[in-house]
Amino acid sequence: MAITAAMVKELRESTGAGMMDAKKALVENDGDMEAAVDWLRTKGLAKAAKKSGRTAAEGLVAVVVDGGKGVAVEVNSETDFVAKNGEFQTMVAGIAKAALSVDSVEALAEADLGGKTVANTLTDKIATIGENMTLRRMAKLEGETVVSYVHNAATDGMGKIGVLVALSGGDEAIGKQVAMHIAAVNPAALSEADLDPAIVEKERQVQIDIARESGKPEQVIEKMIEGRMKKFVAESTLLNQQFVVNPDLTVEAAAKEAGATVTGFIRVEVGEGIEVEKEDFAAEVAKAAQG
Repeated sequence: MAITAAMVKELRESTGAGMMDAKKALVENDGDMEAAVDWLRTKGLAKAAKKSGRTAAEGLVAVVVDGGKGVAVEVNSETDFVAKNGEFQTMVAGIAKAALSVDSVEALAEADLGGKTVANTLTDKIATIGENMTLRRMAKLEGETVVSYVHNAATDGMGKIGVLVALSGGDEAIGKQVAMHIAAVNPAALSEADLDPAIVEKERQVQIDIARESGKPEQVIEKMIEGRMKKFVAESTLLNQQFVVNPDLTVEAAAKEAGATVTGFIRVEVGEGIEVEKEDFAAEVAKAAQG
C-alpha cells in the first residue's frame, strides 16, 4: 500500500511521533493506522502525545558565540531534574550550535541535528526521558565583539540565565562584567530610545495617579512626574543603570573607562512569562497515582 503524506501527518498528530518514525511505522504495517500506532507504542515513540499537554517551565538556556555572532536558545522541560540530565544537556548544546546558522525558532525546529530535525529529536527525547519538552525561543546578537555569560550554570555554556553582550572596543573582561550586571539587574532596554513606548506610557500614567493623590498644585505635579520618569528611565535602561561592580559609575561610563561601547544585549531566563498551573498536594498525589 502506498504511504501518503496525509497518512504520515495523521499518525504524527495522533501519536506525537517524529516524521521519519511515523513513516517507518506505516511502512512496517502496510499502511494499517491502528497497527502503526501499536508499533510506535511498542518502540516507546508514541509517549510524546501523552506528555504534550503538560507545562514545561523548567529547562536550560544555552549560549554559543562564534566570532561576532552569538545566540541564546531556551529549551524547556517539566522538571529541573531533567535539566540536570546529561542526555538532555547534550541535546540542548547541539540545538544551540545549530541555531547559529538559522534566523528564527521555526527554522531552528527544522534544522538538522545528527540526521534528524531538531523537532523530531525533541519528540524522540520526550519518548525516552518521559517528560514534555519544548523548543521555546532563540535570540541572536551580532557586534564587533560578543561576550556570553551564564548564571547558575548547570554545565559549560548553559544554565538558568543566559546573557549575550555586544561591544565595540574594550575587551572580554569588561564584556563579562556587563553581562553579569545584566543577569543580576535585568534591564528593560539598552537605552531610552530602545524602551517600549507602551511601557513608558504605562509608567507615566501610574506616576500621574500617584502624584495627583498628593493633592499638590498642577505645576508641582508636572515637575514630580518629570523627575520620577527620569528616574524610571535611568533604572530601566542598561547604559544609565548604576554599575553593580562600581555603583559610582553608570554602565555606560564604566564601559567607556574600559575603552568600550555597549551596542546591544540579550538576556534569556528559563521559564520567564510561562504560567505554571499550581495544584494542591493531594491533587498532585492523585495525578501521580493515575500515571
